[in-house]
Amino acid sequence: MRRDYFTLDVRNVDWVEEDAEAKKPTVIIDFEGPSSTLRERLTGTDDELLDAEETDVAFRLQGPVDDDDTTGVVSVTNRITGDFVLELNEDADDVLKFITAAREYGKSTGDMDGRYHVEISINGDDLVEYDKSTFLVYNDEGNLLRQHSLIPSGVEL
Repeated sequence: MRRDYFTLDVRNVDWVEEDAEAKKPTVIIDFEGPSSTLRERLTGTDDELLDAEETDVAFRLQGPVDDDDTTGVVSVTNRITGDFVLELNEDADDVLKFITAAREYGKSTGDMDGRYHVEISINGDDLVEYDKSTFLVYNDEGNLLRQHSLIPSGVEL
């Protein structure tokens, strides 16, 4: 699947900088390509759509984390098989801002199991929704950046 088939919209992240009431950060990913392809990748071995515990979300930087122009690749993978479900390009600053909002949301609400919400749709039609608590960030060499990642306490990687 081509990365340009995806559009990403982020909501509820500005409240952190505005010192406003906490709102759960939400990312909406819409796929504008052949629906059977994405649906197939989001289907598990039991022929049911994957649930939140069967997916992982990560961001792989394509340059230095502290460079304003750095971009990267957001990916959702099937935790059981390790296969990529989807990938899309995003600015590093935007992704790190989202992770910060999710971290602050968890701290302010005590909701550490669902610090952010993911909605995936095909051509505007909702397909799956997940509440997630982990979002891993890797540098351009593939090393985990723990200080930038969203990792629940007590989780060993």
